[in-house]
Amino acid sequence: MTRFLLPLILAIFITPAQAFEHDHALWSGLLARHVHWNPAGTASTVDYAGMRAERPKLKGYLAQVSAVPRAEFDAWPQPERRAFLINAYNAWTVELILGGDPKLKSIRDLGSLFSSPWKKRFFSLFGEKQSLDGIEHGLIRGAADYDDPRIHFAVNCASIGCPALRPEAYRAAQLDAQMEDQTRRFLRDRQINRFDAATGTLYLSSIFDWYGDDFERSFRGSDSVAGFAARYAQELGINKDQQRRMAAGEFKIEYTKYDWSLNRMAP
Repeated sequence: MTRFLLPLILAIFITPAQAFEHDHALWSGLLARHVHWNPAGTASTVDYAGMRAERPKLKGYLAQVSAVPRAEFDAWPQPERRAFLINAYNAWTVELILGGDPKLKSIRDLGSLFSSPWKKRFFSLFGEKQSLDGIEHGLIRGAADYDDPRIHFAVNCASIGCPALRPEAYRAAQLDAQMEDQTRRFLRDRQINRFDAATGTLYLSSIFDWYGDDFERSFRGSDSVAGFAARYAQELGINKDQQRRMAAGEFKIEYTKYDWSLNRMAP
């Protein structure tokens, strides 16, 4: 009798762990309320004071993220894994900013001479202490199925020079469209990315320099930084002939200075 009753008792009194909700609704709500596009739709700013007022909700979302077991994560389809990690990276970046001085000028001020803020192990993920670098370089770029350099336009480093923090969470079903939209918006930012036809010079964000190897992987017909940029002729304001020549590597590339100022909404 006991061997029949025991499973019944366990089923009644032991509640299984709640499955992770892939709509990321809590995080998405915070983003919708406190992140704002600029008039051109190429960059965004964050109302950190508003985020701070709702910090318990942010911590609640991050607690959900931290509670996901590695085995469960590994069983998800690739888009769900990527959306999860991008959202986790961005949410913990905001949490890192909120833990600093309200008058903070740059995320880099949270580091030190010997340690960058991206290497701080200030949160738990998959049962171990983790850092922002650990997510980006270990779990995203280090994944066996990593094949999409547009990731660099989705993760956000809380800086003006960084591609925008999107005012919505990334979701598996829309992930490709969201990353494509992020890429197009960023390349339309003439303060960072532009083509000078007079000198034949393509000016691009330092992101293309730092992660050049990622853009040199085969991705939808391109296998170079210039080839990737040429796919976005309209965003860069170049014509068909210039697009062809750019893809062929005929133009010089220079990388623009990165602005590490905090992406704070003006008071």
